[in-house]
Amino acid sequence: MKYSGLRVIKEALTGHRGWGPAWRDPEPQKSYDYVIIGGGGHGLATAYYLAKHFGKKRIAVLEKGWIGGGNVGRNTTIIRSNYLLDGNEPFYEYSLKLWEGLEQELNYNAMVSQRGILNLYHSDGQRDAFVRRGNAMILNGADAELLDVDQIRARYPFLDFENARFPIKGGLAQHRGGTVRHDAVAWGYARGADSLGVDILQNCEVTGLRIEAGAIRGVETSRGYIGAGKVASCVAGSSSRVMALADIRLPIESHVLQAFVSEGLKPVLPGVITFGAGHFYCSQSDKGGLVFGGDIDGYNSYAQRGNLPTVEDVCESGMALIPALGRARLLRMWGGVMDMSMDGSPIIDRTHIDGLYFNGGWCYGGFKATPGSGWVYAHTIANDAPHPLNEAFTLERFARGRLIDERGAGANPALH
Repeated sequence: MKYSGLRVIKEALTGHRGWGPAWRDPEPQKSYDYVIIGGGGHGLATAYYLAKHFGKKRIAVLEKGWIGGGNVGRNTTIIRSNYLLDGNEPFYEYSLKLWEGLEQELNYNAMVSQRGILNLYHSDGQRDAFVRRGNAMILNGADAELLDVDQIRARYPFLDFENARFPIKGGLAQHRGGTVRHDAVAWGYARGADSLGVDILQNCEVTGLRIEAGAIRGVETSRGYIGAGKVASCVAGSSSRVMALADIRLPIESHVLQAFVSEGLKPVLPGVITFGAGHFYCSQSDKGGLVFGGDIDGYNSYAQRGNLPTVEDVCESGMALIPALGRARLLRMWGGVMDMSMDGSPIIDRTHIDGLYFNGGWCYGGFKATPGSGWVYAHTIANDAPHPLNEAFTLERFARGRLIDERGAGANPALH
């Protein structure tokens, strides 16, 4: 079923009786050539690109809950490619380019809005660091512009520019950054993958991996055993638990990251804005709510909910940047289980078990990486070799010391 303006008019004239489900709800087959564990954005994107661009058949996506119920529906919707290091910036820039054509690719309204992102700085040292980052972005084909206070004031007059502790001295803008409706991304990829014959199996939790003679043979699930030629895991904060089924210990910790939404407001934020003196980022959704977040809760957990001290810390940072934020009511909040790696950068790699692949360790960067991750992961699975953009995202880099530490925070997942 192809969506179009003419189709909407036709359905409006006929009582909207012609719309069908966006994707099927099939029963599991006895075996598949490719099994993707995790029905979030990365898993669905991987399945879609495997089928569409690599011509693979007999693919299944296994989701323990429902599509859109994990981190892909629990983030703050921001897309960007304003990274510094060579391992990260080319990958995220490629992902941003895929975002720019995603709605046409999927024939689905994911509400991609390139309204721009502005990272504020509050000291001379931060300015120098942002100049370096902006130059790195430009060298990798991304856009970057250093804005002075007057330029920022013209666009964001409601910020606290004269804050005694954190005066705003400028910012680094990426005008191609922006927001995307997060759950619509999952639905769009699910619909696209399903149309290519991919079986999306919801309420199908993986409980075991069957490995014989050093090779993967299939998966045990809550809906029975499913044979598989290749198995690829991309389950975010549940990565350690799934890979433990294959006796693989990962350099990853699971933490809770909360996100918040205010009541609906008239248009006030023209783009995405981040606070340089604290960890706070904010945008405004198409429904008017301010969507914002900050630090992870800082303790290991598999729960999809956080605690009140973090709520207080995030709101304090927001008030320091946008005093008017105190007039808005907090409508709802949620938590996602984050896969925090030891250097703050992701892992997309083969494992030592033949036919078993791993994708995880995304920290804060998982949502913006969705299309890029799906593409390079599908390439890695289809060719049993990494794509040039994920050659640096190996598991062995932690043993060899080839870390991609964007923040320079060291081997502490809670600090990335």
